[in-house]
Amino acid sequence: MIVVAGEALIDLVPERTPSAAAGDRLPALRPARGGGPYNTALALGRLGSPTAFCSRVSTDGFGEALLAGLRKDGVDTALVQRGEEPTTLAVASIGADGSAGYGFYVQGTADRLFALPPSLPEGVRALSLGTCSLVLEPGASAYQELLRREAARGVFTTLDPNIRTGLIPDADAYRARFHGWLPHIGLLKLSIEDARWLADSEDPGDVERAMGGWLAAGPAAVVLTHGGEGLSVRRQDGPVISVPGERVDIVDTIGAGDTVNAALLHRLAGHQALSAPALAKLDEAACRDVLGFAARAAAVTCSRAGAEPPYASELA
Repeated sequence: MIVVAGEALIDLVPERTPSAAAGDRLPALRPARGGGPYNTALALGRLGSPTAFCSRVSTDGFGEALLAGLRKDGVDTALVQRGEEPTTLAVASIGADGSAGYGFYVQGTADRLFALPPSLPEGVRALSLGTCSLVLEPGASAYQELLRREAARGVFTTLDPNIRTGLIPDADAYRARFHGWLPHIGLLKLSIEDARWLADSEDPGDVERAMGGWLAAGPAAVVLTHGGEGLSVRRQDGPVISVPGERVDIVDTIGAGDTVNAALLHRLAGHQALSAPALAKLDEAACRDVLGFAARAAAVTCSRAGAEPPYASELA
C-alpha cells in the first residue's frame, strides 16, 4: 500500500464564459475537489495502486464530498481524521496558457489541525507528502514527524514541495526546513519553478549546483518537471535522463504535478523500485519508461478542466 499524507481542500475554479472573459462580470466559481496530496491519492487509486489517504478532513459538506471522491476510486480513508472546522478553500486563477495560480483561505480550517497518527498499517511500501500541509502549523510539524518516523523504519518516502509562496511567511526559514527533510527523503520531485525558488536563483548554474546539494543530502533521485517540455531525473551516479512532454490541447494545468507524483509511484512499484537502493540501480530504459508514463498521465490531466487524473484504462 502507498500512503499519501497531506491536505484535502476545495478548489474554486473560474468558469470561462465570454462575458466574464471580457470583464463584464465576475466569473462563476466551480467547486472542485483538490489539494496536492488529495489529487495524488486520487490519481493513484485511479491507476490501480492500493492507496490510503492520511489527513484531517472537515465534517462539513465539502469534507464529505472529498471523502466520497476518494472512496469512489478505491482509496482507503481509514487514516483520515475528522473535525468540525471548515474545509480549506483555494481560489484558482487560470492564465491564458492554462497555468494555474491560487489564493488560499486557510484560517481555522480542519486540515491544519492534523495530529500524528499512532502508526501506519502493516505493508505500507511508500509515503508521499507535500504542498500546503508542510507549511501550515500546527499540522506541518505533525506531518514532518510522520515523515521522519516512517523513513526511520524503512518506508520509501517521496516529497513534492509544490511551493505556494503566498502561504510561506519566511522564505529562508522554509528553505532551511526543506534542507532538514532531505535526509529522510527517497525521491524528491519538484517543478523547475520550485527548484528556482528553493535555490533562490533564476541562474541555471545555481539551480544545478543546488540540485547537486539536495541529492547529496539524501534522496536517491530528483525528478524535475519542465511543464510541457517534459521531465528529467538526476541521480548521484550516472547521466541526467530526460523525456519530452506529451503534446495536448491544454485546458488547464490543475493537478498535473500531482498526477506526475502518482504516476511515478505507480510505475516505480511496477518496476519493484519503491526503495532508495532499487531506485538508484534502475537502468536507463526503466527510467525512461517511468518518466514517459508520468508525462502521458499528466497530459491527460491537462486536457480537461480541474484535477481529473486519468484511469489506468486511459493510459493502456
